[in-house]
Amino acid sequence: MTNTDWPLWEVFVRSRRGLSHTHAGSLHAPDAELALRNARDLYTRRGEGVSIWVVPSSAITASSPDEKDPFFEPAADKPYRHPTFYDIPEGVKHL
Repeated sequence: MTNTDWPLWEVFVRSRRGLSHTHAGSLHAPDAELALRNARDLYTRRGEGVSIWVVPSSAITASSPDEKDPFFEPAADKPYRHPTFYDIPEGVKHL
């Protein structure tokens, strides 16, 4: 198997300044261990990460931007989910 036949992996890095992982990029690797090592070398060269996740691209299911209106439309018909529907008392802070 050549490196063009290797599966594609998505790389997520958690930086020192944040708590959540963010998508850093993609790479090809034959297995998870090598994907993790390559992701470390490629995306955290300057020590900007404290945690790395590698996920096979084939394991990710995503919505299509072309179908955003019909996909997200059901959420629009629930106005009670929006904070404009509630009265906030004067003394309440950080809500």
